[in-house]
Amino acid sequence: MLLGPWLVAAAAAAAVAAGAGGGCPVLCTCRGQAVDCSGQRLFSVPPELPLDTGNLSLAHNRIASIPPGYLACYGQLRALDLRNNSLAALPAGLFLGARRLAHLDLSYNNFSLVAADMFLEASGLLRLDLSHNPGLRRVHPQAFRGLAQLRELDLSYGGLSAISLDALEGLPGLVGLRLGGNPWVCGCAMEPFLKWLRGRIQRCASDSQLAECRAPPEVAGAPLLSLTEESFQACHLTLTLDDYLFIAFVGFVVSIASVATNFLLGITANCCHRWSKASEDEDV
Repeated sequence: MLLGPWLVAAAAAAAVAAGAGGGCPVLCTCRGQAVDCSGQRLFSVPPELPLDTGNLSLAHNRIASIPPGYLACYGQLRALDLRNNSLAALPAGLFLGARRLAHLDLSYNNFSLVAADMFLEASGLLRLDLSHNPGLRRVHPQAFRGLAQLRELDLSYGGLSAISLDALEGLPGLVGLRLGGNPWVCGCAMEPFLKWLRGRIQRCASDSQLAECRAPPEVAGAPLLSLTEESFQACHLTLTLDDYLFIAFVGFVVSIASVATNFLLGITANCCHRWSKASEDEDV
């Protein structure tokens, strides 16, 4: 009579154990909710993980792609380490099931673009590391949409020459931003971003001294935050009617002077030719 409840409890425990995934993936080490598959020269992600995985490290492998929906079943995942792989893109909807994901490391990969809505489903992200992607040259204006809780963003040591202010204005919780090691072009298009950065620097830790301008030549090597509004005065110059009239007058004068110069040169050449011919006749 008393065995019935015990059998039900045992069956439930077995079901929970089975649901938790039970075994650890080949070549990985599992301790509690941490699954460590780093440094195993993997070319692909493990096909299955324990369902209660909370911390997954796939760092220092040769993974070039991740299957769509790979994280759909891992609702307990809080940290994902994918650094030092060969990733160039992430599949759409990768983070649909990973609502608790707070830390994502994508450094030392082959990303060239941070696409629009790339992390839209990972709304709980607190820290995102995209550093040391040397081919990273563009961040879409909507790349970080939905990451209202993001506190730390690392974009250092990539190939960025510019970044849209729209990509960062939607991150109200940002307190850490790393930009150093990029070939920033500090032209007129960078003024809105630099103005925003100066306004946030008091409450947003930044590697501002490491972030330097690569171009134009007159500001090459200058830290981003050393540029003031005066540095962009030339970007706001406008010509008045008097300026246009003066330019037109100067152009007219220059054209008249050019015609007169050509006329005088023609006369001089003609005189020289006649003098030379007269000298030859006298010699004969």
